[in-house]
Amino acid sequence: MAIHILPDILKEALEKYPRPDCIAGKAHGKWVTYSTEEVSRKAQTVARALLHLGLKKGDRIALVSNNRPEWNFVDLGATSIGVIVVPLYANSIAKDYEYVINHAECRLVFSAGGDIYQKLKSILPNCPSVEKVYTFDLEEGVEQFDQFLALGEANPIDLTPYTQAIKPEDWATFLYTSGTTGLPKGVILTHHNIVSNVLTVRSLNLIPRSTGGERLRALSFLPLNHSFERMVFYTYLAMDIGVYYAESLDAIAANLREVRPHVFTSVPRLLEKVYERIMATGQTLTGLKRKLFFWAMNLVKDYEPERANSYPLTYKLQLAVARKLIFSKWREALGGNVGVIVTGAAALPKHLGRIFWGAGIPIMEGYGLTETSPVIAVNTFDAFRLGTVGRPIPGVQVRIEPLEGYPEGEGEITVKGPNVMVGYYKNAEATAEVLKDGWFYTGDIGRLDKDGFLAITDRKKEIFKTAGGKYIAPQPLENKLKSSLYIEQAMVFGEYRKFPAALLVPNFANLEKWARENGIDVTSREALVHHPDVIALIQREVDKVNEEFSQYERVKKFILLTKEWTIEGGELTPTLKLKRRILLERYKDAIEALYAEAEKNPTA
Repeated sequence: MAIHILPDILKEALEKYPRPDCIAGKAHGKWVTYSTEEVSRKAQTVARALLHLGLKKGDRIALVSNNRPEWNFVDLGATSIGVIVVPLYANSIAKDYEYVINHAECRLVFSAGGDIYQKLKSILPNCPSVEKVYTFDLEEGVEQFDQFLALGEANPIDLTPYTQAIKPEDWATFLYTSGTTGLPKGVILTHHNIVSNVLTVRSLNLIPRSTGGERLRALSFLPLNHSFERMVFYTYLAMDIGVYYAESLDAIAANLREVRPHVFTSVPRLLEKVYERIMATGQTLTGLKRKLFFWAMNLVKDYEPERANSYPLTYKLQLAVARKLIFSKWREALGGNVGVIVTGAAALPKHLGRIFWGAGIPIMEGYGLTETSPVIAVNTFDAFRLGTVGRPIPGVQVRIEPLEGYPEGEGEITVKGPNVMVGYYKNAEATAEVLKDGWFYTGDIGRLDKDGFLAITDRKKEIFKTAGGKYIAPQPLENKLKSSLYIEQAMVFGEYRKFPAALLVPNFANLEKWARENGIDVTSREALVHHPDVIALIQREVDKVNEEFSQYERVKKFILLTKEWTIEGGELTPTLKLKRRILLERYKDAIEALYAEAEKNPTA
């Protein structure tokens, strides 16, 4: 059947490949699965309940919850009758809930319970458009989702005319950006925007089919309200892949072993943490086990997946042994079935890609934005190049706009295609800034190589100019710094200064272990970051990174901090991007002192 609007995806799944575990979530410690038929029935019940409550095409509802089947039931039901879904980040602060709900003028809110509902409850008196709230979990004084569903079951409305009234160009969702540079902006995506992305990704050789007749499963833990995982859910649905929702970030390791997924999506930082744990474990090994571990790691540190078939036979035999003895344990920790991990949202450190590919765990890096539904480019098994985000997907054009301070061939990435948003809701000025003559200006900096592979090098708004007139892109430096076992978070700065410097948050688990091994008393984090031996250790790590950069780019000074940056603390966006202006303001006294000291002691 032809797919034109989002409800068509579920309809096709029901007709062509119904399965007993279309969606699954954990309740009271046990996996609860919903068949494709049950998912369709729940979505229809949601749609009927919304109609009974008087909602109509174009009305908005808010959805604030961690990943769970009920999230999908609401999304699938609402979009099937033209009601616009406005998802919120569950980990956002209460004032962000208030801003988005009021800006989108949401009539209903569907919420998880616990802390999420308490945040929501605190701002509801300030949200005049909200008529009703329903919670997925039991909360005193508010109606539950089951009571909402009962309205739909009691009113068997024929949904056909409502679904038929939806056109591909109709608005499907408002997705609010995480606000790195100010208030969140409501990205308007149509049914066609998302559907075009789903169908194109489905057509690519990105997710390998399992052998032996076993049907594919995915573990999902990135937030569904993010455009990446939302689109991925629809792609799983369109590709006969059962979706299992992880209980929490802390439970991912256990859930991987239980679900044994064939695919999952991730952000590079989570994979970096996996790698850090593996390396920390390797450091504790002794004797032959230790020798084998570091032999295997050394074998794959420069692995090039593009030339996997052209390696000499001796290397291939060694790699087979390493995969059998060492890396098979990695695969088993990921469930044993993973055929591919797809990453996005940030740059994948190249060394990490080499190691995972060498271990027999393919990672496909892609690129996109909320405004592009989201996929612009992605590596596939047919077209892959490490260190890039792949080629632009079919139907999407990419053009590089030259910018001052960048070499020839490098500049702002602009995009044209069926996936590009309508604009920002109630924000014509911001829309006009990024949409020009049909092209979307991403604000990201990149280049296309001779074979059409796209590499992302920085964010336009994050590049800074030193006092010497040199332009510096901080992200490559930050990504390299974070590859150290002893550095958890990094922000490079130095606008109009004589040299770049960095705020560094150590990886305290690894640092404290190192300190004890070196006879340093770990009395407090404050004492640790001021200890001369610790400062010398971090300096050596920074020096290693500096060797890979030009003289003017090198981090000359750093400040060690004792507290990790978090979403709740206001230093990170819900997508874990740095809020640079806030960090610069928060640590301005320490930064000023650093540069003042450098002026007094220019040779120090």
